[in-house]
Amino acid sequence: TPRLWHPSEDQELLSLGLGMTNISDRATARADELAKDELLAGRQTLEQKIKDYQPKVLAILGITAYRTAFHQHKATIGRQPDDLHGAILWVLPNPSGLNAHYQVDDLAQVYGEMKQAL
Repeated sequence: TPRLWHPSEDQELLSLGLGMTNISDRATARADELAKDELLAGRQTLEQKIKDYQPKVLAILGITAYRTAFHQHKATIGRQPDDLHGAILWVLPNPSGLNAHYQVDDLAQVYGEMKQAL
């Protein structure tokens, strides 16, 4: 974005062609705290949003939630081989401090790969 946005301004991102949403509306510390049925229901809602808004790119944060919600148990971080209703699909590591697998430099590299690809 051209500037740092305050969380209360998230609707303004639409003016840039960007949007944010969640697979699940229930906040948890970890993806494994969400039940499989919650993630599957969230996938249906997300897919409807993709159909309605028709984004060019969809980035999902969190490989565990993605694998469960989309039945892609062998998925890896990065661009996915299949698009989702016309949206290029990326799965990126969750930037939560609980994610011990990715430190700040690692996150910057992976997020930068998506930026370069676009």
